[in-house]
Amino acid sequence: MAYAITFWTCYILWKEYAKIAAMRLHFLASERRRPDQFTVLVRNVPPDPDESVGESVEHFFLVNHPDHFLTHQVVYNANKLAKLVKEKKGKQNWLDYYQLKYSRNQSKRPMMKTGFLGLCGDQVDAIDYQTAEIERLSKEIDEERERVKTNPKCIMPAAFVSFKTRWGAAVCAQTQQSRNPTLWLTEWAPEPRDVYWNNLAIPYVSLSIRRLIIAVASFFLTFFFMIPITIVQSLANIESLEKRASFLKVITDIGFIKSFIQGFLPGIALKIFLILLPTILMLMSKFEGFLCRSALERRSAFRYFIFIFVNVFLGSVIAGTAFQQLDSFINQSANDIPKTIGVAIPMKATFFITYIMVDGWTGVAGEILRLKPLIFFHLKNFFLVKTEKDREEAMDPGSIGFNTGEPQIQLYFLLGLVYAVVTPVLLPFILVFFGLAYVVFRHQIINVYNQQYESAAAFWPDVHGRIIFSVVFSQLILMGLMSTKGAALTTPFLIALPILTIWFYRFCKGRYEPAFIRYPLQEAMNKDTLERARDPNLNLKSYLQNAYVHPVFKNEEEDEDAHEKFESVIVPTKRQSRRNTPAPSKISGASSPSSLPDTVPENLLP
Repeated sequence: MAYAITFWTCYILWKEYAKIAAMRLHFLASERRRPDQFTVLVRNVPPDPDESVGESVEHFFLVNHPDHFLTHQVVYNANKLAKLVKEKKGKQNWLDYYQLKYSRNQSKRPMMKTGFLGLCGDQVDAIDYQTAEIERLSKEIDEERERVKTNPKCIMPAAFVSFKTRWGAAVCAQTQQSRNPTLWLTEWAPEPRDVYWNNLAIPYVSLSIRRLIIAVASFFLTFFFMIPITIVQSLANIESLEKRASFLKVITDIGFIKSFIQGFLPGIALKIFLILLPTILMLMSKFEGFLCRSALERRSAFRYFIFIFVNVFLGSVIAGTAFQQLDSFINQSANDIPKTIGVAIPMKATFFITYIMVDGWTGVAGEILRLKPLIFFHLKNFFLVKTEKDREEAMDPGSIGFNTGEPQIQLYFLLGLVYAVVTPVLLPFILVFFGLAYVVFRHQIINVYNQQYESAAAFWPDVHGRIIFSVVFSQLILMGLMSTKGAALTTPFLIALPILTIWFYRFCKGRYEPAFIRYPLQEAMNKDTLERARDPNLNLKSYLQNAYVHPVFKNEEEDEDAHEKFESVIVPTKRQSRRNTPAPSKISGASSPSSLPDTVPENLLP
């Protein structure tokens, strides 16, 4: 059965990898024109005493890519400017609210306090105060914008470089540009709405240090996360609480307060931490310096999977915290670790069946009911909504959380693979979960969630790798279990399974993964040839000129025009609100929505 499960899993993974790779290439071939198809992000531009960063970039690519270089946009450190723009937006929203309030009752001017959260300070005319604040911020924004453009320290050694053809961009993005492999580093630019602008200001030389720091922090977060929870739980003990704060004895003697502290506080502390965990992991990914939202979510998903594997799966199989597990693993032979876990696996089958029903089935039901967003909407509507724009933002369902939802689903893959041979009675519960999850998430993605970016299935290699990890882990655990059942002679027959699985992983990585990290020159040339035939008078430079300009440098008129273009392409759904309808980015929305054919006429091929 172990061989049957392994071969069947690998066969399905092979078919799925081939299908998704083909779908990705088809999507890229039939996709409408987008700026990221012509653009490369260049980093670590070497300093030149005689030229600015922009001049150095233009000179380098005119020399080394003379037939394909089109234009470029240098990267600015505009984080302070972005904060000012955000603050002005908030002030403008308050001004709209007070003006609306005054229009409904013109007998009395609205008043406000200038102190913290409007609770203290001098009482002033709200409309006049917000108008003055907007004027002040507008002046500061103009000064900061000019400073950013003229101050060399605000210009980062990086740039978005656009080419005349997709073929030229593909050659540049996938080749080494100089004899020094640490200079003129090129990679495909994310699509404009996928760019995480704040991280573009991080110097390239600090990325390695940042990632080392986060790797260490991630290890301690995974294996020591119970320490702060234990501290809170120890404080929840009435005796220790009275000992540390004797003045609270009068309060803790009250019956219902004592029951709350002893019964609910420890669980609430743990729940609050688990709620904050995805935010913490996302902040860690942002600190690492990834440049696009899709990469941030992929890295957060990886860390979240490791966390739930250690603290949910292993923590449930082996009693004790993750730190205690780590200590026990260090102090025993490596050969005994599979035995320790393998013996505990069958005894926890009942627990995981209950876990699947309580967490999995009810989680899917909660997803379709969306009680949490409903509660949050009413809270925002009561406390924060001041204008119709606020109401639209409060009603926005957001995007599906790949960084949390995907690792949680893969936990059930792990449970199914581990128990498929050991305790197959668990499999029907897993199948019911995946059946429900498929129907619900398919509906939510199509009809509920917004699509913040398009990564063209860039998540799949990571998903495939984690499933392979689950397969190998289940095989090692089975070997440990069999060795404790007097069936040690089966080990030579089982040892081939992880070897074959790892070989299969390397085969898929070599055969299909290049489709997810490189763009074939043949596909790029075919698409360029088709576009020249269909639109020979296309002014590509004007199309790409402002595609990668930082949003804070775009004036309000450009934003409004782009917003109209953005909303002009609407995907038909059953929803009533246009805001909740997935649409292309502001830049790509202006291009033709028609798809390119799958094949290129022979007379158009070069």
